[in-house]
Amino acid sequence: MQGFLNLYKPQGMSSHDCVGAVRRLTGVKKVGHGGTLDPLAEGVLPIAVGRATRLLPYLPEGKAYRAIIRFGLTTTTDDLEGDILTQQAADRLTVDDITACLPEFEGTIEQVPPAFSAIQVQGQRLYDLARKGRVVTPPSRTVTIHSLTVQHWQPGAQPELALDIDCGPGTYIRSIARDLGDRLGTGATLAHLTRTRSGGFDSAHSLTLDAVTDLGEKQGLALVDPAEALGHLPAIALSPDLARRWQQGQKFPPPVEIPPNTPYRILNDASDEFLGIAQLEEREEGPILKAKMVL
Repeated sequence: MQGFLNLYKPQGMSSHDCVGAVRRLTGVKKVGHGGTLDPLAEGVLPIAVGRATRLLPYLPEGKAYRAIIRFGLTTTTDDLEGDILTQQAADRLTVDDITACLPEFEGTIEQVPPAFSAIQVQGQRLYDLARKGRVVTPPSRTVTIHSLTVQHWQPGAQPELALDIDCGPGTYIRSIARDLGDRLGTGATLAHLTRTRSGGFDSAHSLTLDAVTDLGEKQGLALVDPAEALGHLPAIALSPDLARRWQQGQKFPPPVEIPPNTPYRILNDASDEFLGIAQLEEREEGPILKAKMVL
């Protein structure tokens, strides 16, 4: 059994918990996930089963979220799980105030991750340091935010904004909430988060753990074929002889000219079977087609 599962992670479970649940449901030990979701968040969690775990880095990078941001409140974790740092009335804040400054957060920007996060500093994860009372401000990182779209505004003493976020890898939505509150002078924290797209999978087609269990018991769980999940990558078709040699680990020049540093799907041109991932490697004697992952 190998392939991908578009799982809808519920609130209250960690991404690791979901991996364990899928292991038990499928009976397969080798299970992994693409892109951690915090326990308080819900939504799309791509799961890889079997040898497909080695293909997780090649899934599409973009992610999308629906975030609920609460203004007038700051916390230690930049979400409602943390201890409250400050509280104030933010009833004068308007959605127009927010919309006017959103362009400052779009594009390629520098972002400081939350103090409670899985980032490692000097070999230790920040959340472990923070729990020991050693709060370390992590270095900023470059992230890309493609778009921020206001979906709903709930006025009040601590108003809330529903914001759709389309972003690249490494983006912390909690940091967007925190920095938006700082920019507006009210403070803000993330009140709720739903991931609507990740790794090429979307929430409209995701399955809950209950649905996965039900399918497994009644008709067998159908996983997404790796060839379908990685269809966004360019492909190189090899003759059956070259395909066999490539699968055996032999290195040879590519049959067509291709750029380096780009992953390619390798197909058998006789059967159109997806065989794995390769990349061009430059050598003194000339470029060769190097296997990165063979199924």
